[in-house]
Amino acid sequence: MKEKSFQDEQFENIEYNLKTINEKIALSAEKSGRTRDDVRFMAVTKTVDVFRINKALDCGIDLIGENKVQEFLSKKPDLKLENVECHLIGHLQTNKVSKIVGEVDCIESVDSLKLANEISKQSSKLGITTNVLVEVNIGGEESKTGLPKELLEETLYRISELPSIKVVGLMTIPPFSQNNAQNRKFFSNMYNMYVDIRSKKIHNITMDILSMGMSGDYEDAIACGSNLVRIGSAIFGPRIY
Repeated sequence: MKEKSFQDEQFENIEYNLKTINEKIALSAEKSGRTRDDVRFMAVTKTVDVFRINKALDCGIDLIGENKVQEFLSKKPDLKLENVECHLIGHLQTNKVSKIVGEVDCIESVDSLKLANEISKQSSKLGITTNVLVEVNIGGEESKTGLPKELLEETLYRISELPSIKVVGLMTIPPFSQNNAQNRKFFSNMYNMYVDIRSKKIHNITMDILSMGMSGDYEDAIACGSNLVRIGSAIFGPRIY
């Protein structure tokens, strides 16, 4: 019998991991009074090669997220992206905005009015409207990007006045913790902010997406109201830098 190649083993692992994660998402959604279709599953492709990304796409993934502008642009020509949505989820510097606007469907990491202004400016040049999520630093960590929660509402009102940019939700990365109760506290606080903003019906702001939860905590995030989870290492294995 022919021995499996290393790539075959990797592909089998991806198939198994995707099946397992989808089952867990469905169960978590059901426990929170929703269905599997209410939660989107993003494959995070940071440091993952094109072959493994395309395998995930072949298995039904229809949303990918990349952290770095240059890494995404270098992979994009070789990815099977028909009917696939692409998000930028990593920190975006203003000097990289012109390179990524028009290349992705959504920028999830808008953490300042300055960045929103630049996205608006570059989108206007292309005659397009760019969907964005505003990133909130829910834990107030100095080491992390994201808007302080105290400035969220004011910043959203300012962004709402800009042309060619549309806020469609919020994103967060809570402080790292292996304590489920601690995770849920941050996720619940974020969900409450999301619901509060939605109730204000701000012009040009829609709260369609609440992006929170990653490989280690997505089940807790879904339990607390997340409708988009960003999962990388649980699909592809530990990152190799």
